[in-house]
Amino acid sequence: MSNSIQIRTPELPESVADAKVLAWHKSAGESVVRDENLADLETDKVVLEVPAPADGVLEKILAETGAVVNAGTPLAVLGAAADAGASADDVEDAAPTGREAQAETQQAAGGNGTVAMSPAVRRLLEEHDLDISSIKGSGKRGRVLKRDVLAVLSSAAGAATAARVEEPDTAKADAGETVEEPAVPAAQPARRERRETMSRLRARIAQRMVESQREAAMLTTFNDADMSAVLDLRRRHGEAFEARHGVRMGFMSFFVAASVAALKRYPVVNASVEGDEIVYHDYYDVGVAVSTERGLLVPVLRDADRLSFADVEQTIGTFASRAREGTIGLDELTGGTFTITNGGVFGSLMSTPILNPPQSGILGMHRIEQRAVVVDGEVVARPMMHLALSYDHRIVDGREAVLFLSEIKKSIEDPARIILSI
Repeated sequence: MSNSIQIRTPELPESVADAKVLAWHKSAGESVVRDENLADLETDKVVLEVPAPADGVLEKILAETGAVVNAGTPLAVLGAAADAGASADDVEDAAPTGREAQAETQQAAGGNGTVAMSPAVRRLLEEHDLDISSIKGSGKRGRVLKRDVLAVLSSAAGAATAARVEEPDTAKADAGETVEEPAVPAAQPARRERRETMSRLRARIAQRMVESQREAAMLTTFNDADMSAVLDLRRRHGEAFEARHGVRMGFMSFFVAASVAALKRYPVVNASVEGDEIVYHDYYDVGVAVSTERGLLVPVLRDADRLSFADVEQTIGTFASRAREGTIGLDELTGGTFTITNGGVFGSLMSTPILNPPQSGILGMHRIEQRAVVVDGEVVARPMMHLALSYDHRIVDGREAVLFLSEIKKSIEDPARIILSI
């Protein structure tokens, strides 16, 4: 059609080679409006939307769900807005042409008194010897659509099946013979399995985790922190903090601040390996792991040393929402120098987090629980959290890793150290 528009894969983010068609939100034959999201394209980091360039009808889908596409690959054909009156049930893979189209136009106009129907409806009626007058149409002005014919056929098939199952053998019954009920086999326990192709994000996560295990000399050191001071601050000032900044005072802002302070003291944990060189970063871009239905994403807090507690909490909240909605940008997921992950939100008591290449350190937070500890010679119950630091032993020595984690412990147990920079 001269008025048709070919919809193509949009430009992909830098470093993304291709994408997979994750889902179509419209079917062939459906009307669409300008800027409406037609499909989702999944890359190994983010999900991209494909907006409709104009009002019209989605004539044909060229790249089905699951297809791998590159920038500029044809995805679908969009017809002109003038054709938007037809429903998906009336439109086949290709629009009717020639005599068939002309006949349909005459019927729709009532030129010879016949009932308007699409070629698809006509073929179904002829194949199954159905009378269109016996079918109630759900289209405009009572027009019979393809789905109406299919519904009648489905209903008829269901009734026939029920009759075969439920009716006794009347011939035997009339002859006086005993009609036996068919034996019902004993139910067997279901033994099922199903296969799913990995999402591109899940495949990329798997690849990066294997690379991390293979390329880095990863080791984990542990400590624990008494969370009493942080909990007390949240209890005394949490309400005022939320009223002032519009966001709750969480734990993550304390750990971001504590991590930045420790990174400044032990900069090698903020470094990375490139070939035979150590790259030291004089900035602090802290990634915060966020769990989504698609997998783990790590949005990055740029220049975390310049962010207030409120800035950190607000930014993390925004990142988390957009990550779960799939609207977060690729540039917001790359380039971190250190990562924090909180398994405690899922109840984890202890874990060994895996490095996020090419970073050299990742801090794992865990569940807070009351434990017996000795304070000033007495056994008391305190809210304790296990901390874990995984690090790349190629450039981070054990001494530096242990001291780094100890520095975080001190800042968490005495938050005034963060404020006073001591």
